[in-house]
Order: sequence, then C-alpha cells, then structure tokens
Amino acid sequence: MKIEKTELEGVLIIEPDVFGDERGWFMESYNKNKLKEQSGIETEFVQDNHSMSVKAGVLRGLHFQKEPYAQSKLVRCTKGKVLDVAVDLRKDSPTFKKWISIELTGENKKQVFIPRGFAHGFLTLVDDTEIQYKTDNMYSKECDRGIRYNDPEIGVNWGEIEPILSQKDTEAPFLKDSDTEF
Repeated sequence: MKIEKTELEGVLIIEPDVFGDERGWFMESYNKNKLKEQSGIETEFVQDNHSMSVKAGVLRGLHFQKEPYAQSKLVRCTKGKVLDVAVDLRKDSPTFKKWISIELTGENKKQVFIPRGFAHGFLTLVDDTEIQYKTDNMYSKECDRGIRYNDPEIGVNWGEIEPILSQKDTEAPFLKDSDTEF
C-alpha cells in the first residue's frame, strides 16, 4: 500500500497493492492494521455506502455531517470514473476553504481518506459509475448538511460542465449561510 499526503492535513491518497495475472487481479481494499501502521489512522469504520450514477455529469455534493455525527470517509471508485473532491471546513485550519480533487477510477483503484471536518463531493466523468465508501459514523438525517457545489468562496474547479444535480444539492446553501461547526 502506498500512502500520499495532500496539501490538506489529514486527507490522504491511498494506492493499494494490486496483484494480477492472466485470470484478473486481487487487492485488499481495506486493511485496518496496515492503514494504522502506515498512516496513523485509527478510524473504526461502521457503515459502508455504495452509489451508482447512470450518466456522466452527475454531481453529488458537497456533503458532510455536523457533530455529533461527523464522518470520516474512505472513498473508492469501483466502476467508471469520478472527480472526487474534499473541502476543508475546519475554521481554525490554515487550509480552511481550500480543496483538492483526485480522479478515482475502477482501473486505477486509488482511494481517498477524508477526515471529519471536510465536505465531500464527486462528479461522474463517464456513464454507469459506481463509488463505494466507508464511514466512521452512522448516517443522521438531522446532522446531514451540504454546501453549494459552485460556491464562489470555495471555487472548486469541476471543469466545463452542466451538472446533473439532486434537488437537495441544487438548494444547498453557500458556506457563508451554512451551519458548519468544525
């Protein structure tokens, strides 16, 4: 497993070891002991989520949960291709409102670890795309929050797109109007 730090403290890009031959391939998508040993992450994941998007251009995010149900996530794309984004919402962080993006694909098998205090979103780049992610806290409708994907205060570069959005994401507030508590 190869772990790469990003400019956002705590956000990590993880490349698992993949073993392949003429039959296909094998990898450990998650190994608690190796992750702790190589990164110091001691997160205890409690929920797995699986999302499928039929069309390219589906944008989901920017989502987070506030306390007491804030979540860390370990995200991977198992089919297709996404632009995955993490935004630092920690008000005392030197990278507050900064973001990173990474292309996750079923082929590159890269993963991204996003700690609590960050918003997460992704844009599907091809049809029939699936992502799966682990969380370290259960979903809570009462604590579920979002920030507008095109908030000018954050300025995520999604590329030249006309995104396909849910009503929830279309109506999400800008950061200045949200109730983030990190």
